[in-house]
Amino acid sequence: MFTYFTVFLIILGFILFKTIVIVSMRENFVVERLGKFSRVLKPGIHFLVPFFDRVSYKHEMREEVFDIPSQTCITQDNMQIEVDGLVYLKVMDAKKASYGIGNYRLASINLAQTTMRSEVGKLTLSKAFSERDSLNEKIVKEVDFASDPWGIKVLRYEIKNIRPSSHVMKTLEKQMEAERSKRAEITLAQADKLSNIILSEGQKIEAINISEGEKQKRINEALGKAEEIRLIADATAQGAQLVAAAIKSPGGTDAVKLQLTEQFIEKVSGVYRDSKISVLPEQMGNMKAFFEGADKVTNPLNKGASHV
Repeated sequence: MFTYFTVFLIILGFILFKTIVIVSMRENFVVERLGKFSRVLKPGIHFLVPFFDRVSYKHEMREEVFDIPSQTCITQDNMQIEVDGLVYLKVMDAKKASYGIGNYRLASINLAQTTMRSEVGKLTLSKAFSERDSLNEKIVKEVDFASDPWGIKVLRYEIKNIRPSSHVMKTLEKQMEAERSKRAEITLAQADKLSNIILSEGQKIEAINISEGEKQKRINEALGKAEEIRLIADATAQGAQLVAAAIKSPGGTDAVKLQLTEQFIEKVSGVYRDSKISVLPEQMGNMKAFFEGADKVTNPLNKGASHV
């Protein structure tokens, strides 16, 4: 009796195991009935028909990342480089992923390699380094378009390393050294050119400042001389007016005579004092003539002052 009960429990457990299926949040199951596609099981608990239904495929629905093995590529300028990368994809349709292709993972990796080799061949070596983002976008676009019938979505592609061959590395090092020398020479030439420009500008400004200073100096000197002449003329005119006024006043004529006499005597005394020989002026015998001449000088001044 115990043996039959045990067998019954085993059979019942087997039937339940084949009947009840629990799908986790990260998976989708593909069920076939008698070898033909039946349905896709979403996360949760599901019941199958024993001996008729079976879970044929289980797919990871989370984003997956696959390493793209390193491969040799030839650039547009015939440079040999080694390129590897990473491809990120996600199963969008469990049915297409099961029946659209035998192994979508391997197919995606091979397709990414082929596309990468093709896209690298369109670029020069320098652009392959500088346009990595653009290259990644092109590979994603091409692989995603080709993998759409497989029920997967290629989210992104990232190039990890671009390694030129040893021969290319040596060539690049020489090229970089030459480029650095070229840039250094250009920089020195530009610096020398800028220095000459600055010096010439400084000399130009200096010459302009000197000429402006000379010009202003001449203007100031001319203005000073003009002012000096004006002041002298004004002083002379004022002196003449004062002399005329003095002559016009009572006793002015006698004062002029006296002043002229004193100046004459002073000049004559100076001549006698400074000379080493005795000098006797020709007119000393006729002093009366000098004073008469003084009268002739002062009389016209008196008449002019009376008219004023």
